Amino acid sequence: MIKLEQFTDVRYDVEDGVAVITIDRPDRYNALRGRTVDELIYAFRYAWIDESVGAIVLTGAGGKAFCSGGDQKERAATGGYGETEMGMFEIERLHRLIREVPKPVIAAVNGFAIGGGHVLHVLCDVSLASTTAKFGQVGPRVGSFDAGFGTAYLARVVGEKRAREIWFFCDQYDAETAERWGLVNRVVEPDELLPLAKEWGRKACALSPTALRTLKHSFNADSDHIVGIQSLAFDVLDLFVETDEAKEGARAFIEKRPPNFSPYR
Repeated sequence: MIKLEQFTDVRYDVEDGVAVITIDRPDRYNALRGRTVDELIYAFRYAWIDESVGAIVLTGAGGKAFCSGGDQKERAATGGYGETEMGMFEIERLHRLIREVPKPVIAAVNGFAIGGGHVLHVLCDVSLASTTAKFGQVGPRVGSFDAGFGTAYLARVVGEKRAREIWFFCDQYDAETAERWGLVNRVVEPDELLPLAKEWGRKACALSPTALRTLKHSFNADSDHIVGIQSLAFDVLDLFVETDEAKEGARAFIEKRPPNFSPYR
């Protein structure tokens, strides 16, 4: 068990009944290594069991990134995402926890929400964004993918055509486009982002917790079947990342060059 005082990658604070979970790796654009995911899981659990907490805000440290997904430098150097508490990179577990925690989860997207970071904000109940935020996917470019909630649930949020565009072309989109597509609820200036997220959290704290819990589970019920697809997708991903094709994507990212996937077409 990782105690709060042992956190190195994540900050956890509670203010006026709102738990603020901050991914604290700004030097890596808040990329996720194994330790980061472990701490995020514990942070959400702490917020779940704390009866004084009525809402949760998820954000990133610094002004550049919310989360840039899996730590590709770690992956290229070690072949994985570093040491973890249980010996597994439990990103799938984190995804489910964000959905299952019986309190509203508010994403405060303060910069790049790319790759796995994009999936995290999509899974939150609502998303607020800074005018400097950027959204997009990189999986097919770096030899990875999220064929569970990152695709199927995304399509429910922005529609099939736009979800396919996001994944098939790996472009980046500004906050204005994200709001127009329904990918975020509201866009504000950078210094207004966290105060607004906390304000929304306090609004939730003033409401019936049983009603909010039931409503969240009701909203989730329509897409809970994606859990099975997600499990299958991660099983395939575990095999895929060991292939030369996937490794070419990771190497190209580190070497800052276009990947050459032509031998695998």
